Amino acid sequence: MSKVFSLVWALEDAAQTDAAPGYGQFIGMIGMIVVLVVVFYFFLYRPQKKQERETTEMRNSIELGDVISTVGGIIGVVVRIKDDMLLIETGADRTRLQVMRWAVRGVEEKARPTAETVSTEKSAEKSEKPKLKK
Repeated sequence: MSKVFSLVWALEDAAQTDAAPGYGQFIGMIGMIVVLVVVFYFFLYRPQKKQERETTEMRNSIELGDVISTVGGIIGVVVRIKDDMLLIETGADRTRLQVMRWAVRGVEEKARPTAETVSTEKSAEKSEKPKLKK
C-alpha cells in the first residue's frame, strides 16, 4: 500500500516540475481519490457482494427436513416449502410456524436421506452400472 502512495507522490513531484504550479496538486488529488475508490472496492464492496451471494444460495438450497434457524432465533424443521414461504415445526409439541425465506439465518442441519430415497438412489446406481459379458 505504501508503494502506491509513494508512486502517487512521485507523479505529483514530476508534474510540478514539468507543468504549471497547481497542476501537480490536482494530479495528486485525483490519484489519491482513485486509490481510495480502489481500496473501498476491494475491502468493502466485493466481500459484501460475496456474502450476499452465499446467503442467497443457502436460502435457495433449503429442502424439506432441514433444521433451520431464523433471524428471530427460532429453530425448527422445514415441513413445507411454497414459493418464498416456509412452514416449520418447532419444539416437542410440534408447533408450526410460517416464515418468509428471507428470515432464515442459517441451515443448522441438512435433511437426512429417508429409507425411501436411499433405496431409489441405490436402484438407480445399479441400473447405471454396465454389465460385463462372460
